[in-house]
Amino acid sequence: MKVVRCDKDDYTTLVGIWERSVRATHDFLTETDLIEIKAALIPDYFPNVDLYAIDDDGRIVGFIGLSGMTIEMLFIDSDCRNRGYGSLLIDFAKQRGATNVDVNEQNPPALDFYQAKGFRIIGRDETDTSGRPYPILHLSL
Repeated sequence: MKVVRCDKDDYTTLVGIWERSVRATHDFLTETDLIEIKAALIPDYFPNVDLYAIDDDGRIVGFIGLSGMTIEMLFIDSDCRNRGYGSLLIDFAKQRGATNVDVNEQNPPALDFYQAKGFRIIGRDETDTSGRPYPILHLSL
């Protein structure tokens, strides 16, 4: 198992992981929201972060997007959760200087995960960055 840098050739694989992960963990999103966010991944989100993935014996099982000191995204394939992949990616991000992350308030398991990794809530917004009615918690180490 190793962390590898992603490029455009990995985008389709990452979208699949993102969708399976989100469907398993973000039950508060409407189908319309999910479709809109998915459509923005490749043109808007992926090119604007440094993407790294976990390669476990030739299979990409999860990924993280970093921008400066911020974890912009972290998704683990739905059938690979609770195997330490997320922890590996968080440790990797911390080694690269990441100290901040945002999490959907309606995703308590994600909040619990980040808090177990030392993050604490430092702020809250009523909506996500696109103005959707999903409160965002801002966390920092």
